[in-house]
Amino acid sequence: MTEATMTTEEDARPTEVRRRGGCGSRVARAVTVLLAIVGIVATGEFFFGAPGVGHFRTAEGRADYTESYDAAMRFLPESTAVHDLPTAFGTVRAYEWSSPEAEGTVPVVLIPGMSSGVPMWAENLAGFAAHRRVIAFDAIGDAGMSVQGVPIASFEDQAEWISEALAQLAPDGAHVVGHSFGGAGAAAYALSHPGDVASLTLLEPFMTVANPPVGKFAWAMVGSLPLIPEGLRNRALGEIGGVPYDPEDPVARMISAGSEHYHSALPMPAVLDDDELRALTMPVYAAFGDTDSLAGGEKAAGRADELLPDAEVTLWAGATHSLPMQEAEALGRDLAEFWSRSER
Repeated sequence: MTEATMTTEEDARPTEVRRRGGCGSRVARAVTVLLAIVGIVATGEFFFGAPGVGHFRTAEGRADYTESYDAAMRFLPESTAVHDLPTAFGTVRAYEWSSPEAEGTVPVVLIPGMSSGVPMWAENLAGFAAHRRVIAFDAIGDAGMSVQGVPIASFEDQAEWISEALAQLAPDGAHVVGHSFGGAGAAAYALSHPGDVASLTLLEPFMTVANPPVGKFAWAMVGSLPLIPEGLRNRALGEIGGVPYDPEDPVARMISAGSEHYHSALPMPAVLDDDELRALTMPVYAAFGDTDSLAGGEKAAGRADELLPDAEVTLWAGATHSLPMQEAEALGRDLAEFWSRSER
């Protein structure tokens, strides 16, 4: 049976809906708009032709992106290891955070949203890594330090490169966490490799439990068009995200640079059918915002609660698609408890 959730600020148990305020830091405020829309904006190219190999459009664009990426990475705790992992689809860049206190724990694996890469977890990493080993990927076929070598034609392919990467770093299984487009990839991996998933966390998963609001697509397509005036692009980002876009923030600049300079060639996810949701029998934590959600908001939360066999479903009041950044502290507490319960 699933567990519907309704809470107050005084009762922070994950068995109730969170009713909290907005973003908790400057970085979270700055990236809210971009992460609220990038899962849609970057999908504009998905509708044109068969998947190829993702690439930077120009050497200058790659340099601009790399500079922005390096600046954004400075917001993260220093990693204890950096890996470039060979897979059948290319090389996966992975960062690792570990400590003596985390030795022997089931690791946590983070799969980012579109164009977001590892730096999107800046608000979450300190809490996640306090007592666990954490591994975070830049996704193959997307902006970041991973390098695609072979087309990814389906979400089964997405699941395969995740599996090949984790076989090298977490062969005994992991708690898998995905946000937005990364939630769709995490769900695909859990469906195809359930025995390797100690638990599955879906944070505002794009095109996984429900479709996004149709009205978001018009401004999203405007924002994804090449060579449009900067003012119009920023207007589109603001219209979709609901707050002004801040181009001065390093993390926001990185995401913007990735959207501008990287040609993604990835398949479009498809909403899971009833049988596929019922097949996710591992413990699942599914979190949705009730404001400007691109994952389906209340409708998606209801469907997840109805169909996922062993789930904790939360609908966060006032949260948007950028829920991981907006509710980083409370979410970190929830997930630490969820991961521990999943291992009992």
